Amino acid sequence: MSIKQGRMEDRILAILSELLRREVSDPRLHNITFTEVKLDGELMYADVYVNALGDEGRQVDVMEGLKRASSFLRRETGKRIRLRNTPELNFHWDTTLEHGERMSKLVEGLNLPPLEVEPNTETDSDDDDDSEP
Repeated sequence: MSIKQGRMEDRILAILSELLRREVSDPRLHNITFTEVKLDGELMYADVYVNALGDEGRQVDVMEGLKRASSFLRRETGKRIRLRNTPELNFHWDTTLEHGERMSKLVEGLNLPPLEVEPNTETDSDDDDDSEP
């Protein structure tokens, strides 16, 4: 990933978050978060990851709302960034939080005995090397 690509990803994420907060009135898009933007090498396509934190049952409604608002979001993003072409926005449901939560539950469910830590009884013998002639 180039430096410009990384900066544009961060910039698009900030712009979309601001648009969502201030200018989108669709109730399906309330209380959602854009979690990540990934641009392709030519800066023509942006994969935008979204999640409704704590409410995974809204996935269908949120994705429909984003599909309906995608042309508005792309147009407004294009007005705010300095690129020759505005990237096409492709929205995806972010499942990272679900996977992390599932993994945490699996780890907690493991029945492992506690790890016994032995006290360190070694002494530093390297400090005695200073007595050489």
